[in-house]
Amino acid sequence: MIGASRLIRPRRIGAAASRTPLAAIGTASSAAARAHARPYSYQSRPDTSEKETIVKLLYNIGSKKEVEQYLRHFSSVESQKFAVIKVGGAVISDDLATLASALTFLNRVGLYPIVVHGAGPQLNQRLEAANIEARYEDGIRITDGPTLAIAREVFASENRKLVEALERLGTRARPITGGVFVADYLNREKYDRVGRIVHVNREVVESSIRAGCLPILTSLAETPEGQILNVIADIAAGELARVLEPLKIVYLNEKNGLYHGTTGKRIETIHLDEEYDELLKEPWVRYGTKLKLKEIKELLDTLPRSSSVAIISAEHLHKELFTHSGAGTLIMRGHRLFSEQDLASVDSDRLRALLMEQDPSIASGESTAASYWQKLAALKRAGGQYWIYGDEPYQVAAIVTRTPGQGISVLDKFVASKAAVLGNITDNAWKLIVRDHPQLVWSVPRTDDNLSWHFDRADGSWGAGDNIVFWYGVEDWKKISSMVSAMHGAARASTPPSPAPSAPSAPAPAGSRGYSTMARRVAPRAAGSTGRRSYSTQRPPRPALRVGLIGARGYTGRELIKLIDGHPQFELAYVSSRELAGKPVPNYTKAQISHVNLSAQQVGELTREGRQAVDVWIMALPNNVAAPFVAEINNAAAQLSPDRQPVVVDLSADYRFDTTGQWAYGLPELHRASLRNSTTGRISNPGCYATGSQLGIAPLLPYLDSTRLPSVFGVSGYSGAGTKPSPKNDPGFLQDNLIPYAPVNHIHEREIGHSLTRLCKPEYPFGAQNPLKVQFSPHVAPFFQGIALTLHVPLRMSMSVKDMVEVYREFYQGERLVHVVESAPLVRDNSEKHYAVVGGFAVPPHGEDSGSAQLAERRAVLNVTLDNLLTGAATQAIQNMNIAMGIGEYTGIPLADKPTMS
Repeated sequence: MIGASRLIRPRRIGAAASRTPLAAIGTASSAAARAHARPYSYQSRPDTSEKETIVKLLYNIGSKKEVEQYLRHFSSVESQKFAVIKVGGAVISDDLATLASALTFLNRVGLYPIVVHGAGPQLNQRLEAANIEARYEDGIRITDGPTLAIAREVFASENRKLVEALERLGTRARPITGGVFVADYLNREKYDRVGRIVHVNREVVESSIRAGCLPILTSLAETPEGQILNVIADIAAGELARVLEPLKIVYLNEKNGLYHGTTGKRIETIHLDEEYDELLKEPWVRYGTKLKLKEIKELLDTLPRSSSVAIISAEHLHKELFTHSGAGTLIMRGHRLFSEQDLASVDSDRLRALLMEQDPSIASGESTAASYWQKLAALKRAGGQYWIYGDEPYQVAAIVTRTPGQGISVLDKFVASKAAVLGNITDNAWKLIVRDHPQLVWSVPRTDDNLSWHFDRADGSWGAGDNIVFWYGVEDWKKISSMVSAMHGAARASTPPSPAPSAPSAPAPAGSRGYSTMARRVAPRAAGSTGRRSYSTQRPPRPALRVGLIGARGYTGRELIKLIDGHPQFELAYVSSRELAGKPVPNYTKAQISHVNLSAQQVGELTREGRQAVDVWIMALPNNVAAPFVAEINNAAAQLSPDRQPVVVDLSADYRFDTTGQWAYGLPELHRASLRNSTTGRISNPGCYATGSQLGIAPLLPYLDSTRLPSVFGVSGYSGAGTKPSPKNDPGFLQDNLIPYAPVNHIHEREIGHSLTRLCKPEYPFGAQNPLKVQFSPHVAPFFQGIALTLHVPLRMSMSVKDMVEVYREFYQGERLVHVVESAPLVRDNSEKHYAVVGGFAVPPHGEDSGSAQLAERRAVLNVTLDNLLTGAATQAIQNMNIAMGIGEYTGIPLADKPTMS
C-alpha cells in the first residue's frame, strides 16, 4: 500500500475556482482609506487579522496544507529573494487592474515581489504617432536619439500607471526608473543606444523593500558616465535575478504559459536537466521559443536549484505560486531521474533514509527497510521483478513490483520529501513510471489525506474495506475484477507490516463505493479544481464529451469556461462570441482555442454531424435570443438517431415556462426525477434569484397559508446586471448605494411561483387550480457577485425555529450543493462558492391570541445566500449537463462538506 500521509498532492490542471481571490483585494481596504491614500506616502502594514483573512482567501484555490506550505517556503528567505516578476507592456495596457490586484494580494500576505516592466506596444504606438519608424536588428530594437527620448517618456508613464494602480489599492509602491542597472553599449554601431548590463545596484531595490514599498523598475540602464541605454526587459529581469537569487522568476504574459506546438496544449512543467536536450529537438521548438528556453536554462544554471521560472498570466499568478496545481508553465532545473531493477545499483543507505523519514510503516517502526529489502530479494528469486525509481538527491522514490506471470504491475511505494513536492519532481517520477508500466494497480487507505492525488491519476477505483484500490491503463473489466479481488483477498489474508498492497484490511463496510467508471475521477474538494502538472498528455480511457458554448462574453460564460476546464469529462469544442471572435479563449488550459462567431445556421450544420461534433450545446445568451439557435438544433437533431442527438442547456428565461413537456426545468434539488427521466435532452437552467428563492420556500410548501403570499427581498452583486454598461453595473454609481429595480412583475417573480406550483401535491394549499405567487423585490449592491435573500413565508400554523431547522435539514438531507445552518449566512462567505446556504431561521414572538397579530405570528423568516454566477448559473448548468450525459451529478464541481461561515 502506498504510504498514507507522506505523498503530498501534486500540481493539478484546471482552475476552477470561479472568481479569483485577487478580485477581492479591491475591497480589502475601506473606501475611505482608498480615497485618502496618497502616492508614495507611508501607510501602515496590514495587521495580523487582515493577513489571516487574505490567507483564507487562498484556501479557495488550494488546500490549507498547500497554501501554508508555500507561504512558509516563500517566507523562509529574505524579502528581496522571494520573486522577480517581469511584466510585459501589453499586460500593463490590457490588464492593469488584474496585475495590481495580483501584486497587492502577494503584499498582503507579507511578500515583496520585485517588478521589472517593459513598454514595447506603448512605445510602438508613440513612435507611429510621431512618424518614427520602429526598426529592429536580430530582434533588438534599434534605439536612436529620438526613439530613446520617447522611450523615456513612455517608460515613466507606464511605471507611474502601475504604481498609482497599486496605491489606489492601499499598497505602497516605489517607482524606480533609474539607478539600478549599469550598462555598456551592446553594439553602438549596430543597435545605437542599447545596453548590456554589467552591474546591478541592488541597494536601490533593497532600500525600497526596507521602507515597505514594492519596487517597480523600468528596464532602462545608464552607463557609468550617465548615458541612458535601452535594455530588453527580459534581460534586465534575468540580470536582477542573478544578483538577488530569488526563489521565483516570473514572466507574465497574456497566453498564460508556453504551448506545445504539435498538440496545442499548455506545457505545464519542464525539468531542464531531464528534458531540455530532447525538447530542443522537437520540430516546433524554433526561433523565439528556442531562444526563450535557452535564455531560461542559462539563467537557472547560474542560480540555486531552489530557483524556478514561471510563465503565467497576471490573473493566475496567485494559483501558480500557492498551489501544487499551478496554472501556467513551471520551468526548473530539477534532477535527473533513474530507474533500476537491482537494489545493488542504487544507494541503499540514502533510499533507506528517505523511507525512514517519509514511509509511514517504516517511520513508525512497524516495519524496517531491511525486512523490505528481503521481500524484494525473495520476489526476484521467485522469478518476479521490481523497479526502483528516484532522483539523484533521493528526494523521491517509488518501487514497482510484478509477481511471476502477472501482467499488471503494482505500485508498492511512492514517497517524497517536501522539497520534491515543491520542486514538482513527483510528477516527473510518475511520468517515468507509467512510461515503463502502461498498466498499474495500487492501494491506498481511505484515511489518506492525499486521495485526490491518486484519484486524479487513476482510470478507476474500487472501495475495498479500509482501502481503495486504484488502477491505471486497465480497461478489461475481467482483469479489473480479478485484480481487485486478488488485492482485496491478499489484504484480508495478510498479517503484517509494511505499506505494501498486502497490508491488512477490514471487510468492506456497507455502502462502500464500488467500481467507478469515471475517467480520471476527481476527489471532492472544498474549493478549486483538481488536476496535475505533466508535460505529456496521458490517454483518457474514453473520449471527452465535446461542449459548444454560445455566448461566452458574459460573466456566466467565463465561469462556464473555467468549470469545463477543470471537468474530467468535458472539453470545449466551440466557444462563440460575436465581440470576441478571433481572440484566444482565456481561463482554458486543456487546449489553445480561439473564439468563433457561429450563426444559428452554422450551429445547425454542426448538429447534423451528430455527437462527434458536439455532445452538449450551452446557450449562454440574453433573454429572447436563443430561439433561432434552438430551432436549428432541433431541426438538425430530428434527422439523427436519439443516441446521436446533442443535449441543449439554455441559461436564459426563454424556456423556463415551457408547457409542452419538451424542456426539463434544471433545478436538480427540486426536479431531479424529471431531469433524469427526460428523453428530449432539453434543459432550461433556472434564474439566479429564482434558484435561491425556491430553495428557501420549497420545504415549507405543505405548510403555506393559501390566503397570503410569500415575500422575497433580494440583493445581488452587480455582475447580475451583465456586462452591458448601465447604472446597475457601474461601480462608481453603486458606491455607498443600493439600487432597487423591477419592483413588480420581475421575470424571476413569475418563475418562482410558476416552478413552485409544479412541485405542489394535491394536498398542498397551492396547485394548478390555485397557483402560488410571490412578492419579489430585487436590488443591486456594490459588491461584484453573490446573492442574499430574506424570505417571509406565511404559514397556516405556528412553527418554532427548532421545527423549521428540522424541516429544512430533512428536506435537504444528502444534497451536496445545499447547506442548512442555524445562523444567518453572509453573502461574502458564499461568494465564489458552488453551493447555496439556507439559514437565519426566525419566527415572530407570540403575542395576542386573535386577529391580525396572531396572523402575523404565523410566518417563517429565513435567509438564503448563493453565488449568482455559480450556483445560480454556471455550476447548476454543469450539474444539469452531468445528469443529462449520465455521469456523476457532481463531477467537476468543487464540493465542501461544510459551508464557510464568518
